[in-house]
Amino acid sequence: MTEKVQGPASYFPSIEEKYGRPIAEWQELVRARRVEHPGARHMELVGWLKAEHGMGHGHANALVAHTLAQS
Repeated sequence: MTEKVQGPASYFPSIEEKYGRPIAEWQELVRARRVEHPGARHMELVGWLKAEHGMGHGHANALVAHTLAQS
């Protein structure tokens, strides 16, 4: 029996499908943004994904949360 993916990662298949990039690429973009803007907080990164990449709030929030948790 396989476990159902929960939490932010549960959004990843729909993020990849809707926005046409693999999650690893989105995470690199988020990490690069943090290098360019070292003080950027979670919601600032979410806002950036929404404004610059047209991402929906839930998708952006899940991606940022998961990426920052790995840092």
